[in-house]
Amino acid sequence: MTESVVIVGAGEAGGQTAISLRQGGYENPITIVGDEPYIPYERPALSKQFLAGKLEQERLYLRAEEFYAERNISIRLNEHVTAIAPGHSVTLRDGSSIAAQSIVLATGGRVRPMPVDGADLQGIHYLRTIDDVLGFRDTLGPDINLAIVGGGYIGLEVAAVASKLGCNVTVLEMGDRVLNRVVAPVVSEFYTRVHREEGVDIRTGVTVSGFEGETQIEHVLCSDGSKLKADVVIIGIGIIPNIELAESAGLKIDNGILVDAFTRTSVDKVYAVGDCTYHPNDLLGRRLRLESVQNALSQGKTAANTILGKEAPYAEVPWFWSDQYDIKLQMTGINDPDDQVVVRGDATTRSFSVCYLRNGILVAVNALSRPKDFLQAKKAIAAKITPDINRLTDVDIPIKEL
Repeated sequence: MTESVVIVGAGEAGGQTAISLRQGGYENPITIVGDEPYIPYERPALSKQFLAGKLEQERLYLRAEEFYAERNISIRLNEHVTAIAPGHSVTLRDGSSIAAQSIVLATGGRVRPMPVDGADLQGIHYLRTIDDVLGFRDTLGPDINLAIVGGGYIGLEVAAVASKLGCNVTVLEMGDRVLNRVVAPVVSEFYTRVHREEGVDIRTGVTVSGFEGETQIEHVLCSDGSKLKADVVIIGIGIIPNIELAESAGLKIDNGILVDAFTRTSVDKVYAVGDCTYHPNDLLGRRLRLESVQNALSQGKTAANTILGKEAPYAEVPWFWSDQYDIKLQMTGINDPDDQVVVRGDATTRSFSVCYLRNGILVAVNALSRPKDFLQAKKAIAAKITPDINRLTDVDIPIKEL
């Protein structure tokens, strides 16, 4: 059989894998199979500039359509892979198959649904794809009552955009604070204050028990018996990794598709990249499943190198970002709830950093409108520095000098 690669999933990870294969000199057939009708695109802007109508759809794409055609990368859109035969082929839902010596699973994840009454009413939406945004973007505007279920990054980013569009926005978070799984309380308190100053109603400790309406959403029902009037609801309570295809093929699964530092799965000639993977990170000394652009793109490059025989392990300090109003939150490293929290700057302003120490070692930084702190922190975390606390809190001392 002629050597070929089939990439299952047309997201950022899948698209980058194909791009890197061609850039690395791979000359045999490459096919990308995607569920959506769109060529590989970036997701972060969906809840930011694209939702706000400030970014054209074409600017979401990793590369223009002609890029793939010119490099003989075949893209099969609106298709679904139902089975894989490692080292042989992938099967599509119509029963046809595509020959594949190497298979890259870039299956990503899907939104976590809310299993409550009324969740299928019109006006209730999720945000994961271009079509999701196009399905509700035009309904947002002055005096629209928007309820957002979930106080994570997606929920707060949507809240920031919608409030600027004139919506009456309420965020319902079941935890005791927004962003409660990913940042220190000082950051949660900051964003709660900022959103309230912008007119957003932030309600924590609230569990949604159902939705009410004839055919269209009218009220959000809460477990304490209260009702919230809503014309539109956006649900953002996380994603579920798409592991079913891998599982049915006998690949090892553990909080995602289990891969090594070279994106190799437990089955020969099958690789996995992006949100669906549970991968090791030697810099952090642990396994991770990351939902981030950086991880998707970097693992795509790693998979391409592995297929090309240019093995280079994937081990980077993770980084993320979130745009809300005029504030850019840039995060690097992974923090735990028990980490020591050190504030660098004044948390009552819109520009400060929060540093996380574990056994005296810098392991993560949240930089709020402090890009230099973010850039320097990535190197400092990789170097596993043990900074002096007094110097760390002094914003006049660059992190690189610690």
